[in-house]
Amino acid sequence: MLGTMRIGAAVVALALTGSASAQLDPPSWTTPTPAFRIVGPIWYVGTQGLSVYLIKTRAGAILIDGTLADNVPAIRRNVEAAGVAMRDVKLLLNSHAHFDHAAGLAGLKAASGARLLAGAADKPALDSGIPPGEVSYGVIAFPAVRVDRAVRDGERVRLGEVTLTAHATPGHTPGNTSWSMRVVDAKVNGGRPLSVLFPGSLNVAGNRLVGNKRYPGIVADFRRSLARLAAMKADVVLPGHPEAADVIGRGARAAAGEKGAFLAPALMAQTTAAAAKAFEVELAKQEAAASPSSRP
Repeated sequence: MLGTMRIGAAVVALALTGSASAQLDPPSWTTPTPAFRIVGPIWYVGTQGLSVYLIKTRAGAILIDGTLADNVPAIRRNVEAAGVAMRDVKLLLNSHAHFDHAAGLAGLKAASGARLLAGAADKPALDSGIPPGEVSYGVIAFPAVRVDRAVRDGERVRLGEVTLTAHATPGHTPGNTSWSMRVVDAKVNGGRPLSVLFPGSLNVAGNRLVGNKRYPGIVADFRRSLARLAAMKADVVLPGHPEAADVIGRGARAAAGEKGAFLAPALMAQTTAAAAKAFEVELAKQEAAASPSSRP
């Protein structure tokens, strides 16, 4: 079943810029990659094609997203390689309720005992394992996982000395959530505070924009979220699909000694501009297809 899910999910997992993967079953999604430190307490513990971020604190650790169920063993190995025991993972945060970011959450939660936090509007989807909205590729279910705390726009999540802020950025899903935090790294930016953004997905990725009965406000939500994220300042951008910010490549450059390899203050504006353009193109295409004049 998972192979079939991956074929459909190739449509889901567009890069942040909105360009589709040329492959129907991207091998990078399940290709392990070693854990590496990004900046401050943030580590990359995902695969080559799907991001999972580990944030260390004095009170335990936080994981952002769970990717595929098949990736759980590799994620666990990376967490432990980063110096964190799974039992010390206290919080799981989800960006949105699509299987390429949520299917591994149940396994990670069982392995750690962590509490799961997610956008309030995606809670029913995570609790049931049925993704929200209507899409062109059909329903791709994932293991249901209980949400312990449904977060809303502007809520802060604290663990130890780390605070993350939830930003509601609906469109890709109703509960699509971006997370932000501040970090200080003595070796980067002269030790001055850095703003870090984990943006929720901004691409259409098969979503039905016209006549979506399960999500009638999808178009307005997309436009508001794109405008909102375009205005947000971020020194470091860490998306759910690492290629959208060259996270793996930046990690290699950092390992080679490049200071500030992850600093990209113009990246969020660039990617949201591309995503907004792609959205309007797709909307026009769907509107034309739905127009009575386009029917034979």
